[in-house]
Amino acid sequence: MGLPIPPRPSAPAGLLDRCAAERVTGALRGPHGCFYLLDGAVYCVEDAAAPGLEARLTAAGKVPPQGWQYAAETAGPQLRGGQFLVSEGWLTQGELEICHLAALLDAAFFALPLPPEATSFTPGTAHWLGAVRRVSATALQQATARRRALLDQLHPWAAVDTSPVIPVHAHASARTTSRQRRLLDRADGRHTPHELARALGQSAFMTLLDIRRLAAAGLVHVPQAPAALPRRQPGASLDGHPPPAAEERHTPTWQLPVPELLDTADPDIALLVRLRTALEENL
Repeated sequence: MGLPIPPRPSAPAGLLDRCAAERVTGALRGPHGCFYLLDGAVYCVEDAAAPGLEARLTAAGKVPPQGWQYAAETAGPQLRGGQFLVSEGWLTQGELEICHLAALLDAAFFALPLPPEATSFTPGTAHWLGAVRRVSATALQQATARRRALLDQLHPWAAVDTSPVIPVHAHASARTTSRQRRLLDRADGRHTPHELARALGQSAFMTLLDIRRLAAAGLVHVPQAPAALPRRQPGASLDGHPPPAAEERHTPTWQLPVPELLDTADPDIALLVRLRTALEENL
């Protein structure tokens, strides 16, 4: 199963803008996913291409599978499923908010754009998890645009998006991140980036971005050799930037119980993680 990448929208997703202006509440279903709205703001997105909050929390061992099902069954008309997960002690409120936002943004990347002719709206329909965190239509579209821009920078290696990931073991000593090393360790030549993301319970977008970076670094086989490959500068890291000088390298002062679960490499999550951690440390 490949990882579908929707075409780049030529304009902002007008349906979300209209829902925001009219402050609607309900479910907006498109060809690739479903957006749950409350007073015009998006509070949950589901898409088959991106591992949802359940997959992330269970893969990290934070919530047992039966616990997730129990939360869904006991959420009640108040839709307090998310708060139930916290009250049971499986994760903190901060972890819930950040993981939920990461899953929402990840799913939105693959669910947008929303073509009007293939989209339906059901008023009043809600998600049992509840409104853990709301995101405006504008912020959601801006975050999606930032992600697409990052992916576009590595467009020459788009051939790896839907193909089984085959590591090049001869270059295993090259400089990689912990997330990339985990991908290389799990890749067996049979699973696509989408399947690896689901197996690891991590962001499908970040997995896709990392696989393209690994391909650019020569650490992953590319099915079809791209024309005029850009040359990576000697010593550059896999994000395209030179590595910091030895005296500039430092260990972050903030630490979290499950940093990979909280998508600290995600451009829109890292700042929130730092702010949330600083807040909790000062309570």
